Amino acid sequence: MFDTLQDRLSKAFRTLRGKGRLSDADIEATLGEIRVALLEADVNLDVVKLFVENVRSQAHEVELSKAINPAQQIVKIVHQELVDILGGHTRNLRFAKTPPTVIMLAGLQGAGKTTLAGKLAHWLREKGNSPLLVAADLQRPNAVTQLQVVGHQAKVAVFAPEPGNGVGDPVAVARQSMEIATRHLHDVVIVDTAGRLGVDEEMLRQAADIRDAINPDETLFVVDAMIGQDAVTTARSFAEKVGFDGVVLTKLDGDARGGAALSVATVTGAPIMFASTGEKLSDFEVFHPDRMAGRILDMGDVLTLIEQAERHFDQKQAAEAAGKLLGGGKGFTLQDFLMQMQAVRRMGPIGKLMGMLPGAGAMADQLNAIDDKQIDHIEAIIYSMTPAERADVAILNGSRRARIARGAGVTVQEVNGLVNRFVEARKMMQQLGSGMMGGMPGMPGMPGGMPAMRKPKQAPKKKKTGSKVSGNPAKRAGTVVETTQADTSGAAFGVPRTPQEVEKAMADFQLPPDIAKMLGNG
Repeated sequence: MFDTLQDRLSKAFRTLRGKGRLSDADIEATLGEIRVALLEADVNLDVVKLFVENVRSQAHEVELSKAINPAQQIVKIVHQELVDILGGHTRNLRFAKTPPTVIMLAGLQGAGKTTLAGKLAHWLREKGNSPLLVAADLQRPNAVTQLQVVGHQAKVAVFAPEPGNGVGDPVAVARQSMEIATRHLHDVVIVDTAGRLGVDEEMLRQAADIRDAINPDETLFVVDAMIGQDAVTTARSFAEKVGFDGVVLTKLDGDARGGAALSVATVTGAPIMFASTGEKLSDFEVFHPDRMAGRILDMGDVLTLIEQAERHFDQKQAAEAAGKLLGGGKGFTLQDFLMQMQAVRRMGPIGKLMGMLPGAGAMADQLNAIDDKQIDHIEAIIYSMTPAERADVAILNGSRRARIARGAGVTVQEVNGLVNRFVEARKMMQQLGSGMMGGMPGMPGMPGGMPAMRKPKQAPKKKKTGSKVSGNPAKRAGTVVETTQADTSGAAFGVPRTPQEVEKAMADFQLPPDIAKMLGNG
């Protein structure tokens, strides 16, 4: 969503690099580009004025103090201002001292409120709570049915005594849900109210009546991040007439400019508490202003990446795999690789995960070109193998590879590619593992040096012997395919196989400019 804003801000900061001192003209030119970038992102005009003025005053203070690197200081100032307009700090749910905790959801029609209710319930259930979804949206057609479906997917209870579609009293339903929650020991109640079109006085009164009937501990206003300033205007009107405690942003995975996300907290005075980042129930996260500001400035969001890994990786399996890797790759099989790859897939699209790394903005085109279907092909190939073949790829002769290719619906060349890359990757693990065991050169207390640093021993030359050819035509054909196509196989693991390929890959490899700058290579 923030790609355009990210590109414009990066361009603005790029002009400051290499300058040991910033003049007033430099500061004003940078502020002009920042202003244009924010306006193009559809950020509220008042917010833009406040943002630019705050950056200007602090930037001049940096200039007066003659900072060592004023360009980095400007980036730091912009980062802090972004954090401030996004809410300043992470705001967590307030739970009632005496259960149940009541959460009321409100928002415009089409903002994704009902789906958000299911995501919130799913998130709370994973935290150990016992939520109850309440279908108090009796206006929109099939809203009750949709909430029941979402509740079933989230594996949480749903209270829906009325059919909806214009039938029933939502205030009475909300009031009855309190008794049901107490009786069935639900510690959280999530009330899904009817959406409204624009500033609808009747629906605002209904929301106020539901609020008075259930006295919610948290009232959350659901905002579609793709709508823009209209969402901010509606949120302000709702805050004045009904009031809410926090904002939830939906559709942050969209391609809109993101002005609502950068405006709503400052305009309404209510913090952004949660964000919906996809269509799955698991695509839901607590909103961290500092992390979002880091994403916008292409500083990455490693903390969120770590949290997702902790949530989706099995700790026991990860520990076993890590032990095998640290041991030099011994015992690391295709089955281990398959389980780790599936855990990564559960975290989300590969391009999205890579986008959380610092400097990923410089590789936006490459990340967008990543096709997760290639992982499907790898899974199909491994699933077509027997347990013995996954444990020991050395037994994969030509006929076995041909059978695996038929079972996976791929070519033998693709099977060869996967096996060859896996073998080479395991060799690299063995080299790294032996290097770690041998110790780092020059480190006190570490024996020897890294084996890779020492001159390798020359292996004795073997006499060339003619290769045996099977008399079985099928085996002979499989063997020919194996020996001739292995050298032209695709890079399933992306690891060069021959020394010439390694040398060429290292010569062609270039770090993104921002990362190279950080490492002192820029």
